[in-house]
Amino acid sequence: MAASPSDLRRAGNEEFRRGQYGPAAELYTRALELLETAGKAAAEERSVLLANRAACHLKDGACSLCVADCNSALDLVPFGIKPLLRRAAAYEALERYPQAYVDYKTVLQVDCSVQAAHDGVNRMTKALLEKDGVNWRQKLPPIPSVPISAQTRWSAPSAGAPGANTPPATAPQREPDKAAANPERARTLKEEGNELVKKGNHKKAIEKYSESLKLNQECAAYTNRALCYLTLKQYKEAAEDCTEALKLDPNNVKALYRRAQALKELKEEQNIKARMMTAACSGRGPGSRTR
Repeated sequence: MAASPSDLRRAGNEEFRRGQYGPAAELYTRALELLETAGKAAAEERSVLLANRAACHLKDGACSLCVADCNSALDLVPFGIKPLLRRAAAYEALERYPQAYVDYKTVLQVDCSVQAAHDGVNRMTKALLEKDGVNWRQKLPPIPSVPISAQTRWSAPSAGAPGANTPPATAPQREPDKAAANPERARTLKEEGNELVKKGNHKKAIEKYSESLKLNQECAAYTNRALCYLTLKQYKEAAEDCTEALKLDPNNVKALYRRAQALKELKEEQNIKARMMTAACSGRGPGSRTR
């Protein structure tokens, strides 16, 4: 009896677990060929198979093939965590850091508990900061807005994927209206703040970030608000926001960098005040001369 697509997928998963990535990819390909005529009815199963084959390509260093399979998987089922993570990893290996950053951030919209995505965002932030300087964010492709329906869909366990050494793809079940509403609104407010920063309206952006933080304590909102404070020369507030960000993510590159900037400026202000006091005490301050 001929093997079914499910049988081939399970066999592919077993080969993957054994480290036999080429044979696993061949089994996934055979399963995909059997499902070619199934159309939308098999969209989710085809997406899983494509994501699994992408994992094989990634393990074998065929990053462009990995990206292509992930694109196809996401066309079938948008916002899948595994294809997003694997495409991000492939982009990272290809040094396409802006695209990798966008995919890691998109994963965190779907499920903020995925540690691999947090780690990826931190790596890409550091790489982009080194490559493009402090204005690196302005060169990013747009980050898609993930609907709540996608977040709730991926909160349930998905179909089988290659076994060990693959990124986590699920989160505990949650009430979508209660748990997702505030983070979604917070994200919208943060994006509004980002747009205001691009327009140079830092005071209004601070208001948006502050509203966002009331709804959801997110590292990015703190570091973004810190950037606004730095621009407005409110160095104490900038340093405080970076400290709060580092409580959430101790290795966050932006928070470390911006806090260092703020503390440097605060130290310079203290030095200026000290010099002025010294000058005043020695009779060289303003108003010390006689006419």
